[in-house]
Amino acid sequence: MLKVERDQSIQDKLYILADAAKYDVSCTSSGVERRGAKGALGNSRACGICHSFAADGRCISLLKILMTNHCVFDCKYCMNRKSNDIPRATFSPQEICDLTVEFYKRNYIEGLFLSSGVLGSPATTMERMCETLYLLRHTYHFRGYIHVKAIPGAPDDLLAMAGLLADRISINMELPTEESLRSLAPHKSFTTILSPMHKIQSTIAAHRVALGKQAQMERSTINGYLPGSIFRVERGIEGEETAPLALPQSADLTRPFAPAGQSTQMMIGASGESDFQLLMTSQRLYQSFDLKRVFYSAYIPLNEDRALPDLDTPVPLLREHRLYQADWLLRFYGFHAEELLSAQDPFFNPQMDPKCHWAVHHLEQFPVEVSRVSMELLLRVPGIGPKSAKRIVQARRYATLSFDDLKKMGVVLKRAHYFITCNGKMLYHIPIEQSFITRQLVDLQRKEQWQVVETSNHRQMSLFDDFGVH
Repeated sequence: MLKVERDQSIQDKLYILADAAKYDVSCTSSGVERRGAKGALGNSRACGICHSFAADGRCISLLKILMTNHCVFDCKYCMNRKSNDIPRATFSPQEICDLTVEFYKRNYIEGLFLSSGVLGSPATTMERMCETLYLLRHTYHFRGYIHVKAIPGAPDDLLAMAGLLADRISINMELPTEESLRSLAPHKSFTTILSPMHKIQSTIAAHRVALGKQAQMERSTINGYLPGSIFRVERGIEGEETAPLALPQSADLTRPFAPAGQSTQMMIGASGESDFQLLMTSQRLYQSFDLKRVFYSAYIPLNEDRALPDLDTPVPLLREHRLYQADWLLRFYGFHAEELLSAQDPFFNPQMDPKCHWAVHHLEQFPVEVSRVSMELLLRVPGIGPKSAKRIVQARRYATLSFDDLKKMGVVLKRAHYFITCNGKMLYHIPIEQSFITRQLVDLQRKEQWQVVETSNHRQMSLFDDFGVH
C-alpha cells in the first residue's frame, strides 16, 4: 500500500506536484519568472502556470499540477515511477479546488490542467479526479477552462463524467509503437490507451449531433481515411464502430461533451523510432480519433536503465521542434507524412525546417509563378503560410503582384525567393540547384536552431521561491 505523507503543507505539496507536472507537455509552459515592481502592474510566475489557447486566439493561463505523484506503475522513463526514491505528495479534491479558486481570485490563472500518477488503481485515481472536477463545477460554480488527463484503464462511467465536466480530455500515448510500450512501460498496453480514445471520440461526435451541431470531421478525414479505420486494422482493435460512452441520466446534456476535444502526447528519444515512424503515428491518430493536437515531448534522461538513453544524452530539443513543424504541415498545409519522409529517408535534416527539407528535394516543381500557381502548391512554398497564400490568391485577381507586394502580404521572402517568380522573373539570379539552396537555407536558420537548443530551460520554478520553500 502506498504511503501518503501527512505532515506536508499546501505549499510543500504544490512545490512537489507542480514540479512533477512539468514532464507533461500537453500545454505550453510560460517559463517566465518576473517579480512585481513599484509603479508596475502584475508579475509573472513560472511554476505550475502553463498556457492554452482559446478558439478566438486568447491565451489562457492554467494551474498545472498532478493530483498525486504516487504511482503503482514502474514505467522506465517516468520520474514518478514507483521504484524511484523521490518526495511524494497527494492533493485531496478539496485542496485542489481551494488552490484553483484562490489563484483564480488573484488573477494568476483562468483554468486548471489536472493530471495524476496512479494512486491505488486507475479507477480510484479517476474517481478522485472526477470528484475534484465535480466540486469545482457544482460547489464552486467554476466556469473556467479545465483540461484533465484521463487514466488508462479507468471505467467508462468515470470517463463519461470527466468529459462532461472538463473542456478537454486527453490520454497520453507516450510511445509510438507497441514494441516500445512493452519494453519501457510493461504495465500499459495499446488497448487500454486506444480503446478509451475511441470511446471519447465517438461520444464527442454523438454529442455534437445530439446538440444539433454539424459533426466537424475535417481532421478525421485527412488523406481520405475514415475515422478509426487504420488503428483497428494495424493495432488489432477490430470490429464495428466504437459505441459512445453512456452518459448519466442526470447529466446536463445542453453542455457539450469535452467541447475542446481530446489530445495526446508522445515522447521523442526515449526509444529508437525514427521521425518517419513518429509522424506516421501522428497522422494515424489524427485520422482515427479526430484529435485536436498530438504533443511531442523531448525525452529528458532522468532514470538509469539499460533500455533508456544514457543520463548524459543531450535532450533532442531541435528534433522535437522539427516534429512540431512537420505536424503543423500535416494539419494546415495539406502534406502527408509519406511525402515528408520515407522508410529510406526516415529523419528530418535537423538544420532545416521540414517544409524547406521537402522543397529542396522536389526542385522539379519549382520555381512557381505566384500569379498562376494553385493554392495547394502555393502552400508548399517555404515562407508562404495559409494567411499569406489566401491574400495572394485574392489580390492576384485584381493586380499584377511584385516581390514588394508579397512582402507586405506576410511572405518570408528570404525563404520563398528560391522557389517563386513574379511575372516570370526571380528576385535574384541564382541556380536552382539542391546543394546551393540547401546551404543558403541552413545558414539562414542557424539563429533559430541556436535559440531552440541553447535558450531552453527544463527547470520549472516554484510559485513559492519568494517564501524560501525549496
